[in-house]
Amino acid sequence: MEKIRIQKIIADAGYCSRRKAEELISQGRVKVNGRPCKIGDKAFSGKDLITIDGEKLYTPRKRKLYYIMLNKPRGYVTTMSDEFDRKNVSDLLNGFPERVYPVGRLDKNSEGMLLFTNDGAFANDIMHPSKHVTKTYRVTVRPDITDEQLVRLSEGVEIDGQMTLPCTINVLTKEPGRVVMQMVIREGRNRQIRKMCEAVGLEVARLKRTAIGPLKLGMLKPGDYRELEPDELRAIRTAMNRQR
Repeated sequence: MEKIRIQKIIADAGYCSRRKAEELISQGRVKVNGRPCKIGDKAFSGKDLITIDGEKLYTPRKRKLYYIMLNKPRGYVTTMSDEFDRKNVSDLLNGFPERVYPVGRLDKNSEGMLLFTNDGAFANDIMHPSKHVTKTYRVTVRPDITDEQLVRLSEGVEIDGQMTLPCTINVLTKEPGRVVMQMVIREGRNRQIRKMCEAVGLEVARLKRTAIGPLKLGMLKPGDYRELEPDELRAIRTAMNRQR
């Protein structure tokens, strides 16, 4: 048996994502056999005692893995608990039999597809920048959009000191003071769509994620969730593997 990085053990146990596990370790909230650990430390999964905030981490050898699609409504924050007592996405999964956590996030005023899982490796692959898994959004902007703004958005704009990757944009409808377009991006930076639109002088009135890679939100109602079908799971794994 080989030792494994502690953040991977935590993620594989379905406690949280690997990135969140690294945050917990940095905050000194994770101990191995009673001693605080640091990022990069390794342990024997299922043999060494790992605790988070004093609570034992359970690492069963065999457990059911869940892959959930949720249609997040506006007004919910993407967290499993909130210190300000705001509505959060865990409220929508109340009663689910297994601890799952969100893959990536949508901000409070955004809506649409959000994935949840207890499979740490799967979550890490989807979020890893090298995979370039596409994300499709239906974006309503005000007041109008020019050809110049469309070109700038599609070619890439600078946000937070870094250029965005080229993206695909299609204008769906145009009305006085309101434009609806579809944007497909290949990265997932914080509030990226909103910041891109702000960079070219557009106000985002509504933002909805309709797809992640080949996964489509379809007719799933706001606030509802379902497990991914086997063919959907194969399709998203294939999309990730193409980037290797």
